[in-house]
Amino acid sequence: MARRSGRYSSGPRLSPEQAARQGRISQLAIARLGATDAIAFLNGNDEKLGGRPLDLAIDSIEGLRAAEERLEDRANA
Repeated sequence: MARRSGRYSSGPRLSPEQAARQGRISQLAIARLGATDAIAFLNGNDEKLGGRPLDLAIDSIEGLRAAEERLEDRANA
């Protein structure tokens, strides 16, 4: 029996707009915080935002803007 490489996910795919928002917040976070802190920020639950910044940014343009503002607050702290 052939083994699958696991490269392809059976989960939901992002729309082009969602992928663009994901890329935008990820690039901005890495530029402002560095890779390690960006990963922690994007994947951590943020009480002020009410969820994970990455999820919110992917979900809507409003969520992206909120995550960007929170990122700036954190970067300037």
